[in-house]
Amino acid sequence: TLFHEFGHALHSMLSDVHYPMISGTSVARDFVELPSQIMEHWATEPEVMKVYARHHETGAVIPDDLIKKILAVQTFNQGFATTEYLSASILDLDWHSLETPDEQPANEFETEAMNSLGLVEEITPRYRSTYFSHIFSGGYSAGYYSYIWAEVLDADGFEAFLENGLFDPATARAFRENVLERGGSEDPMVLYRNFRGRDPEVEPLLRNRGLAAA
Repeated sequence: TLFHEFGHALHSMLSDVHYPMISGTSVARDFVELPSQIMEHWATEPEVMKVYARHHETGAVIPDDLIKKILAVQTFNQGFATTEYLSASILDLDWHSLETPDEQPANEFETEAMNSLGLVEEITPRYRSTYFSHIFSGGYSAGYYSYIWAEVLDADGFEAFLENGLFDPATARAFRENVLERGGSEDPMVLYRNFRGRDPEVEPLLRNRGLAAA
């Protein structure tokens, strides 16, 4: 949480645009989590963990075997977690693709939507229609997918730091100048391409979740 929220703070503190209404985190919903979620990657890097992860009584640095265990469990059950999330995202889009105001039997509509995906019975959408408050009262109407799209961006963006060094000044400067400083002053994909030099790729996210082909 500390790393995540600090990313949002950086987005605001480093903003360098003329109009306040498009500064900092005043960006598209599926882009606002990039600065925060990319910061989370540093939290579990062994080099970084050894700086802050110390025993609360002895001050001893976290041992390597514990770091390995922490990293090993990060991909546990990700097939299930990814599928239940994506099914909820598609259910959201199905509800908001209706073109008539007719009443719909929620359970039947949901069942039909999930059957069209071939979703197995053992997995249900993360949120069922009757209590999916994100999309009916939480401002995420037809936008629940944005969480994983931001994760595509943060996973791919962090690859630049893995390629060039966790604390590479040039990479950090490129991220600051092209993303953190620009707020909503430009189309998000333009900002991302300016930083990364290309479109985002999904492979880093799949590797992080343990879903990439061996």
